[in-house]
Amino acid sequence: MESEFKSYLCVVCGYIYNESEGCPEDGIAPGTPWNDVPMNWTCPECGARKEDFEMIVI
Repeated sequence: MESEFKSYLCVVCGYIYNESEGCPEDGIAPGTPWNDVPMNWTCPECGARKEDFEMIVI
C-alpha cells in the first residue's frame, strides 16, 4: 500500500507540486495524487503544462 506523498518539479521554472499540499488556489485539494490532477492544469508560476513536471525526491 502506497501512503507516501510525492512531489513534482516544474522543469521550466522550478515550482514544486506536493501531493500532500495540493494547489488549493487552483481548486486542487490537499492530498490530491498527481494522477488525479487534471490534464489541463498548468503551473501556477509559469503556465507550463502538466507534462513539463517530473517526479522528484525531497
